[in-house]
Amino acid sequence: MTRKDRQSRVSHSVDQFQESVTQAGPVAGVGYALIGAILVLGGIGYAIDRWQDTSPWCLLGGLGLGLIVGFYEVAKVVWPRS
Repeated sequence: MTRKDRQSRVSHSVDQFQESVTQAGPVAGVGYALIGAILVLGGIGYAIDRWQDTSPWCLLGGLGLGLIVGFYEVAKVVWPRS
């Protein structure tokens, strides 16, 4: 195999890798959005429970709202608008 052939294959491999990473970007972001929404809203619910002494109701509400918001973000990626 000549040097030019090797460079061509390496260049093609790098291009394919870059395309794969570009396509996977939104999917990776959805995972972070789902986990982030659950943690942030659950944390806010926990803080309100500690402040108002209403345990565990605000925590459960925050976790439920976090799931709704997180799955909404998943739906936006899975079913994009035209």
